[in-house]
Amino acid sequence: MPKERLDSALLRLCGVLALGAFAPLLDSTIVSVAVDVLADDLDVPTTTVQWVSTAYLLAFAMVMPMSGWAGDRFGTRRVWLGALALFSVGSLLCACAWSAGSLIVFRTLQGAGGGLMMPVLQTIVIRACGGRQVGRLIAVVSLPALLGPVLGPVFGGLLLGHFDWRWIFYVNLPVCVLALFLAWRGVPPDSRQRASRLDVVGLVLVCPGLTALVYGLSQCGGQDGEGEGRALLPMAAGAVLVVAFVGRSLRSSAPLIDMRLFRLRSFAATSVLMFVGGSTMYGGMFLLPLYCQLVLGKGVVATGLLLVPQGIGALVARVAGVLTDRIGPRPVVVTGLLLSAVATWPFAASVGEGSIVGVALFFRGLGTSAVSLAVTVGAYQGLDDSEVADASTTTRILQQLGGSFGIAALAVLLQRGGHTATAFAHAFGLTAALALCAVIAAALLPGHRAAASAPLAPAEGRP
Repeated sequence: MPKERLDSALLRLCGVLALGAFAPLLDSTIVSVAVDVLADDLDVPTTTVQWVSTAYLLAFAMVMPMSGWAGDRFGTRRVWLGALALFSVGSLLCACAWSAGSLIVFRTLQGAGGGLMMPVLQTIVIRACGGRQVGRLIAVVSLPALLGPVLGPVFGGLLLGHFDWRWIFYVNLPVCVLALFLAWRGVPPDSRQRASRLDVVGLVLVCPGLTALVYGLSQCGGQDGEGEGRALLPMAAGAVLVVAFVGRSLRSSAPLIDMRLFRLRSFAATSVLMFVGGSTMYGGMFLLPLYCQLVLGKGVVATGLLLVPQGIGALVARVAGVLTDRIGPRPVVVTGLLLSAVATWPFAASVGEGSIVGVALFFRGLGTSAVSLAVTVGAYQGLDDSEVADASTTTRILQQLGGSFGIAALAVLLQRGGHTATAFAHAFGLTAALALCAVIAAALLPGHRAAASAPLAPAEGRP
């Protein structure tokens, strides 16, 4: 059967959205390599500079639950433009920061913009395509997520080696201005909007809850084990608030985020995979640069270049979008998880040296990116158009929490192991084990072509 061609208008829309998403995803990886430079230039300890990244993550987590309601209330086009403008203003202010404190405050503005953008992006794409050819379109809009971790360390190293640190924020501005112009012209207004009142009680429960969880996880792995003690209280408080939110959502007729979506087997499975996938993907992004620098003895720029094969593998994984549309998410996810686990084995076995590094990173990038793409497609199977925004918000939250959990767990392992080669081997072993365990959840995903290509429609048993 001949492959159906993608609509040119849809491709243009995905290109515009991908350009807008590129700046925040690239920025987060660039800033991660600038910690030491910022500490020296601003004359503050590294523990203070870490808040430049932590503040971004907290703001990201705080606003994300509101993205679904905001898109339905004001329109996804308006929210996308507003979030992109907020990120642009935050970037300019970060570049003009005069102290560590001001930089941290301005990074929260960036985080708020980024937190609104990512779920809204998925919602716009899914609604525009009507549930058809989702895999191929998600492959287009996910390009920034694939390129950011690859280009970020290299670009950041070059910028910091030749320019002032402020340029790691200035470089966002031309991309953001172009993305705003193209989005103003190319993102269509919503065909319909659902007027709804904001669930204030749900907002008060889930936003601080998620923020406390992310903060607690970010404090793990501190010096001399102190981080674990600081993490317990906020993590416990966050867990209580999130559980209370889930209970309220199940009882409310108009919740901030509809937790009843988890009653669908496919959505529950993709949610588990989003969390695990976030753990392995962001955990790997945290581990690999450290491994290259501390175990292999590479510099910042050399580390970025060494990670290029992983990006090439991620780009090749775009074919997973076509495969998912043809055969369904399940076989693609299972294959990707197994490939990711096998490709992580050389690092877990302490044989990640020489040419084997490039080969392993290529297949790891291929596996993890294929999983991320196929799982995103599977999340929308059996959902009504009105449920897309809630699904986008929920999956992005779970991926973010999974990433924070993965980084925290790996940081603790490295800290307790003294950042030795053995500690890295144990950390990589954990990521491989998580990928293998996720195969169980992947078995619950839709596995046939009809499921992968079905248009959005009311799920069985619901009006």
